[in-house]
Amino acid sequence: MFDTEASQKPHIAQLNIGRTRYELEDPRIADFVNNLDRLNALAERSPGFVWRLKDDANNATAFRFPGDGETLVNMSVWESAEALEHYVWNTVHKQFYRRKGEWFQPMGENHFVMWPITPGHLPTLEEAAERLDHLNKHGSTDFAFGWDHLPHLKAWVGQQCA
Repeated sequence: MFDTEASQKPHIAQLNIGRTRYELEDPRIADFVNNLDRLNALAERSPGFVWRLKDDANNATAFRFPGDGETLVNMSVWESAEALEHYVWNTVHKQFYRRKGEWFQPMGENHFVMWPITPGHLPTLEEAAERLDHLNKHGSTDFAFGWDHLPHLKAWVGQQCA
């Protein structure tokens, strides 16, 4: 099915998790909740976007991190780390990222991980949990990594991200 040279280049999967400071219905987190559809639509229109985890209502807030019923997940696939970098750091998403401390508890460990996948593969939450666990135990490797593993990408520098 994937027989062209371009399709042989691995895609990048990413997982970002967080525990909210408040219930999703709480007015103190309304700016985050009220902009989820906007940010997700922007991601889906962005060059290099492939897929994101969502339910039939186009929502990902019903998903929880394996083994932790309180932790929200955001998981997506991109054609390249460069495409993901552009969306995260060069769109309105960056403004919301800067406010994460208002809405999410500090995690104490990495809350974000990327890993290469074969084009056409859709990662599972269990797979993502394994990658995040590997990153937390071993640091960035080719199996699971953060932005620091991609020295040619610089937009993340100074953003206080994991």
